[in-house]
Amino acid sequence: MSFAPFFRVDLRRLIVTLAILSGLITLSISFYASYQVQRDSLIASTLEANRAYAAKLAVGTETFFGAVQQQLRYSAAILAAQFHDDEALLSEAERLRLQTNSFNNVFIVDAHRVLRATSPDTRRLIGHRLHSPGSRKASRTRQPMISSPYISAIGTLVVTISHPIIDKDGVYLGYIGGTINLKEPNILNSMLGEHYYKDGSYIYAIDQNRRLLYHPDSKRLGTVVAENPVIDRVIHGESGSQRVINSLGYDMLAGFAPVPTASWGIVAQRPTAVTLHPLDDLMLEVLRQTAPLALLTFLCVWWLSGLISRPLWRLAKSASEMDKTNSPERIQHIRSWYFEAAQLKRAMQLGINLLHQRIGKLNLDAQTDPLTGLHNRRGLTLALDALSAEGHSFAVVALDIDHFKRINDSHGHDIGDQVIRHLAQLMTTCSRDADVLCRSGGEEFLMLLPNTNAESAQQVAERLRQCVEQAQIAPVGHITVSLGVAIWPIHADSIERVLKLADGALYLAKQRGRNRSELAELDHYPPADTNRDD
Repeated sequence: MSFAPFFRVDLRRLIVTLAILSGLITLSISFYASYQVQRDSLIASTLEANRAYAAKLAVGTETFFGAVQQQLRYSAAILAAQFHDDEALLSEAERLRLQTNSFNNVFIVDAHRVLRATSPDTRRLIGHRLHSPGSRKASRTRQPMISSPYISAIGTLVVTISHPIIDKDGVYLGYIGGTINLKEPNILNSMLGEHYYKDGSYIYAIDQNRRLLYHPDSKRLGTVVAENPVIDRVIHGESGSQRVINSLGYDMLAGFAPVPTASWGIVAQRPTAVTLHPLDDLMLEVLRQTAPLALLTFLCVWWLSGLISRPLWRLAKSASEMDKTNSPERIQHIRSWYFEAAQLKRAMQLGINLLHQRIGKLNLDAQTDPLTGLHNRRGLTLALDALSAEGHSFAVVALDIDHFKRINDSHGHDIGDQVIRHLAQLMTTCSRDADVLCRSGGEEFLMLLPNTNAESAQQVAERLRQCVEQAQIAPVGHITVSLGVAIWPIHADSIERVLKLADGALYLAKQRGRNRSELAELDHYPPADTNRDD
């Protein structure tokens, strides 16, 4: 026998393939798990850093507003006693603007919203009544106030911080205020624009109306931002962090914190792609460092697989040539240096001695029904061939169990198997040693009775029927069988036809009430109905 075509994929290739696949899968899983852990860690740390940074800036902005309102309160107290002195008003406005550098403009307005003083000094506006939203709100509320952004009288986008001026008698005289021009260099730019991170992060400030108060892109100042969950949360006074797709469609890692005094929100954010970019380079470096070790490991696996597979390969080759006379000697000289190979070698040596015994047993098993121990269809065929070759007449008794389906349905297939085994035992009891007993399928059986005429065959059938009827089978109780008898070559010249005639007689017994036997007549029965209901 040629060995190569039989064993196209040898054990060594299988071991190496399995090792490589296992290594690649393990490496891939480790690589992926490491990437995910690092990725999640980077995202979490960036979110936390942005949250902390936004909170720090919010606290700084809150402190700034508190300090500014304190300065305005101090100036308002001074001006309450000097409100009718225009020079004193102008001097205080100049002092406040130059001393703190918190405002782009400082102005003083009377109770009728008429401008009394301003710094820088703009005398052409003195005496004019102010109609800006900030001025109206300050005069109406007469409370310390930080306004929403609005367009000033000179057409710039500003935020006003003001404090009322009230004399010692509690009479409202007006207010002192300062403006922060959002589109010019201002204190907010100094605080929020001094950004220490050079990694793509940036800061923006938002008011209660979702209007941008500060943004690195000056063109976006004053615009209203829509559909941003981070802004939704921060303008409702929440602080925290969140991964978000911003209004421009960019994936960002944002931290946010509110500024309660002004009802503003500070958001610090960084693009997710920028955050994860170093991780891609890191994983590539890990892959470069791992590749040489992986290659060395695979080479070691190749060498070891050859060492392991060689005894098994030689044993397999010897197994394919066991029909040769020198096979035992060649198996004896195979060096089996590990336990499994040694056991296989020993088993092969024993196998050669037991081979012929096994073949004989296998032939017997191939002809026997495992449930009943009777002949199966293969054994039946061999028995029919032998009887035909001898030329002696024989009787065929076909039988099956009546209503066997009900037994299976009521008691289950295990009980059905017990019934079949019990019937096989009764058949053995009611037959001679020379008779051939077969289970032809399911609950169907055949008995071949050599040198038996029709009368004797019917007697055997009736004796078996009565035996079955009287037997008690737990838990089913009593069962019955129907039988059909035909004689070769009396009823037909063809053995196949005789078998069909016996089956037809069995079918006739079923039609006539079951629990009976029928003798086939000369060859005129139609083919048996294989779909009959038992």
